[in-house]
Amino acid sequence: MPQRSFIALVSTPSGFAGRTGVIAVPTLDWYHVEPVNAALRELLGVETSVLRLVSVEGGEVPRGGTVTYHVEAHGEPDRSVLAPAEEPEPDAEHRLPWARIGGPAELVAWADTAVTRTGPAVQVRTWNLSSVHRLPTAGGPVWLKAVPPFFADEGAVITMVAAHDPTLVPEVIAAAPGRVLLGHAEGHDCWHLTPEAVERVVPRWVAVQHALAGEPRLTPSAVPMPSFGLPDTLTHGDFHSGNWLSSGVVIDWSDACWGHPALDACRLAEFNPGLRDVISRVWSEAWLALRPGSDPLGALEVARRASLLHSAVKYQEFLDNIEQSERIYHEDDPAGQLRAVRELLAR
Repeated sequence: MPQRSFIALVSTPSGFAGRTGVIAVPTLDWYHVEPVNAALRELLGVETSVLRLVSVEGGEVPRGGTVTYHVEAHGEPDRSVLAPAEEPEPDAEHRLPWARIGGPAELVAWADTAVTRTGPAVQVRTWNLSSVHRLPTAGGPVWLKAVPPFFADEGAVITMVAAHDPTLVPEVIAAAPGRVLLGHAEGHDCWHLTPEAVERVVPRWVAVQHALAGEPRLTPSAVPMPSFGLPDTLTHGDFHSGNWLSSGVVIDWSDACWGHPALDACRLAEFNPGLRDVISRVWSEAWLALRPGSDPLGALEVARRASLLHSAVKYQEFLDNIEQSERIYHEDDPAGQLRAVRELLAR
């Protein structure tokens, strides 16, 4: 079974302190940094924040191997456990605010203006597409998320959806450009999707899309489609079931754009090929109830290619706007989507 270990290059309030040895952690995903900070707290005796990925040896994107991170210590650590090392470069093109010294603390300070914490903020995830902290409060956990400037304003998108179905989205507690503070949504992810979950979520999302149809309120998709009698509207942009919770809430709205609604249905089917027929039926029936003269199944056939092309453009946008050391996450993604289009055309 693959495993993940890490090396931390540690910066402190008084300057760069050196590197740790190789430390094993129990989870595989490179961007899952909660166990990294827990291990460093035990080793260094101070709280830390992971700033960014520096390099990886071994593993398979985005899991496993030995990951080197640049880490900020929020206090003076036990330097006896650190070895000399070259200090990470102080800046780089496209480096995001939370990947800089002081960046995670600034995000938490902003969140503290909106909620009262009952304990330390926990850095859960960090990478080139988002920073996520869990903040304990008397009313339960809240979630602090920051995203790059090339993403949609997640707070505005969630508010747009909530105007028509507040049960479909988390509660927005506070929002500012590039960041949002969200209430906790119950449930587990739906990576193991069931037909019942499709029936529960897809018609509600179609109803919201129908209500929002009209002039673009977000950046349009780079891949326009024939209408097939369906309107361009808000699309989630990454509507796979890993972004669904078992409670019926949909999360992670930062990929949202304005486009043909079939793009979302095809993204869902791409991740759940065994349920493609169920997804097609439920989605088409929902649209036919609202637009009786439309051709949803015809739209899905064209959207299978359009969805992959949309993703290829999106992944290239990631690569064009993230710093060099983090490109490893997405290096092969645009070509992979284009190969998938070619395979569809060859059938």
